[in-house]
Amino acid sequence: MAESPTTARIVLTTVASAGEASRIGRILVTERLVACATVIPSVESIYEWEGKTELATETLMLLKTDAERIPALEARLITLHSYETPEFLVLPVEAGSTGYLNWMQSVLSGRVAE
Repeated sequence: MAESPTTARIVLTTVASAGEASRIGRILVTERLVACATVIPSVESIYEWEGKTELATETLMLLKTDAERIPALEARLITLHSYETPEFLVLPVEAGSTGYLNWMQSVLSGRVAE
């Protein structure tokens, strides 16, 4: 059964490589800033930067966390990220399965996940 409302959040960010994503993801999970970092390699981004249209192959990260950790997660991501201006977009989770949301909270709080 889906649980709603929830404080769960998904943060989107892109990084330069899958290796960078793995490094950042492991740190964020270890520091309990995210319960899970999903790495999606080889996405194409088209954007404007310093007056030029750019095309880049990047790695997308989906970071699963809660609302309480957003400020600390943003600050930490900025220190770990190779980009001058990293993407940091926070999406609210309207609902989710009770089991998954409970697992997320157990991981984030440091309790043993069941």
